[in-house]
Amino acid sequence: MLTININKLKGENLESQQKFLSFNLGIKDTAVISLQNITEVLQVSLVDICGVPQMPSCVLGAYNWRGEMLWLVDLEEMLGYPPLSHNANFLAKMMAIVLEDDGKCLGVLVRQMMDIEFLDNNQMKAPSAELFSSSISPFLQGYFLNCDERMMFNLDASAIIHSPLWNTHN
Repeated sequence: MLTININKLKGENLESQQKFLSFNLGIKDTAVISLQNITEVLQVSLVDICGVPQMPSCVLGAYNWRGEMLWLVDLEEMLGYPPLSHNANFLAKMMAIVLEDDGKCLGVLVRQMMDIEFLDNNQMKAPSAELFSSSISPFLQGYFLNCDERMMFNLDASAIIHSPLWNTHN
């Protein structure tokens, strides 16, 4: 079940507040994606995904989504984490976030959904090469610090959808 977490600091401007979906990334990290780029969140069984040969290993395959073909990607593997599918029971349901940008959709599988977060864009910090690996940096808009001073990676849905990785396999 998703809950709503309102992170407000004194003097925050409500116009700079934006809603984000937060989820686990790897075993200990947290990531967020703006709700503006999320079309739907759904449960997917790995047996319902049609594998496609000669695709990057992070591409799990195609899925029938509302009568349309939706590519499903292991977001963790794409970002340099160990693949989700290696530890998954093929009958178990996994969570997929359907991202949309410029009419293109892509489904990204994630470990676990967490909350809807209200975050202040003015509080977002710029990513630096010292903090993030080269595999995740191209997909980061920045990061937020939560109330426990832990980082929440702000992923760029557009960069994920339009990754050069997909261009080599069209």
